[in-house]
Amino acid sequence: KMASFSANPACAMALSIYNTLTRDLVPFKPLTPGEARMYVCGMTVYDLCHLGHARVMVAFDVVQRWLRASGLKVTYVRNITDIDDKIIARALENGESIRTLTDRMIAEMHADADALGIERPAAEPRAMDYVPQMLDLISRLQDKGLAYQSGNGDVNYAVRGFANYGALSGKSLDELRAGERVAVAGGKDDPLDFVLWKSAKPQEPAEAKWESPYGAGRPGWHIECSAMSCALLGEQFDIHGGGADLQFPHHENEIAQTEGVTGKPMAQVWMHNGFVRVDNEKMSKSLGNFFTIREVLKSFDAETVRFFIIRAHYRSALNYSDAHLRDAKGALKRLYTALASVPNLPAIDSDMSTPIDWAANDYTQAFKAAMDEDFGTPGAIAVLFDLAAHINKTGDVAFAQWLRRLGGVLGLLQTEPQQFLQGGQDEASSGGLDIEALIAERAAAKAAKNFARADEIRQELLAVGVVLKDSPTGTTWERA
Repeated sequence: KMASFSANPACAMALSIYNTLTRDLVPFKPLTPGEARMYVCGMTVYDLCHLGHARVMVAFDVVQRWLRASGLKVTYVRNITDIDDKIIARALENGESIRTLTDRMIAEMHADADALGIERPAAEPRAMDYVPQMLDLISRLQDKGLAYQSGNGDVNYAVRGFANYGALSGKSLDELRAGERVAVAGGKDDPLDFVLWKSAKPQEPAEAKWESPYGAGRPGWHIECSAMSCALLGEQFDIHGGGADLQFPHHENEIAQTEGVTGKPMAQVWMHNGFVRVDNEKMSKSLGNFFTIREVLKSFDAETVRFFIIRAHYRSALNYSDAHLRDAKGALKRLYTALASVPNLPAIDSDMSTPIDWAANDYTQAFKAAMDEDFGTPGAIAVLFDLAAHINKTGDVAFAQWLRRLGGVLGLLQTEPQQFLQGGQDEASSGGLDIEALIAERAAAKAAKNFARADEIRQELLAVGVVLKDSPTGTTWERA
């Protein structure tokens, strides 16, 4: 029987991760041997998730999968921000409660994540459920002289009281001091200070107000993650992750808050995935250049979207375009075509308990080496294509199973090959043409010996840049 995704404990772990804090590749040494605890900043749930959110979810889904494949017990926490200025504004705009809005958006987020094959984290804490822990942290910061209440009722963090502020982002207080030319807002002692507790405003709904020693109000964004990570993973844990846009100020402020209380390093390793870009600008809701996951999935199947994200290294910029997604679709089809070419390929084995022997062959060793160097998915996917080339030459069933198993480590190649290759209307129905339907019509024409119509269909598709390739297992297509 084919080996599966859990790692062989006898296979020495050699994982190295790029640590944003130290700006170098460091060997991963869990605080507790055999375990890995990871916290990732999740979504602010006031709208549908866009492709930038998909990248965060997919990137750290791959991280948790590889940590498990490396023999570690993984506790993965990804929070949900369910109280925020944007959430309050959207709920008021919609005429609905904050809870109704956030429950609905969380359900939509889960639908998108499930479609992309993203395994649920061990915990998805909601900020609203951790307000007491946030108030406790604020109180402890105040006791240490790192927090103060201003005249408007807000409680702020005194940035200059924390010696290491700026270490994560590489921004020194001197560089940030330019902000001092701006009037100090909201009674802050210093423009660099940030809010820990926001005093309630009259126009805000009652459900956005909590009682506290500082008066009615609600938590600031940064304190939410400090409280949730400490509550669920402890004051120190192994990996803290999120998008590159969170490096400053969000993660910088998390460090200041948490380490300001504990005096200990918050996370062993800080990881940040790169942006998704459209026309060389970051994809974001604020810029209005975003595509929701839901919109993209109307045109491209979910596994193609996942493959598109994974084949770029998580730290690199990911350039979005329909052309790049079509290319990803064609590349993924080549892997499935290799699987489809193998006669009598066994059904996918649902037993995931048998460890992989990473020393089994050159492909497994190369795959592991790629992933052990900062989750190097481009190198790992190159190994999948090497395997596909070997299968195309030999028709070897055992290596076809390895292709599927290694693909499964990345959450790929788990659909039956013919189902993937023949399933549904293709996203690239160019010029209003349904490519898969025309391919089916052409096959029927050939079976009926209507070769004239078969040739017409080939030429019709060629005119819109679609090249058909016939093989004993069927017909596939690619862009000219």
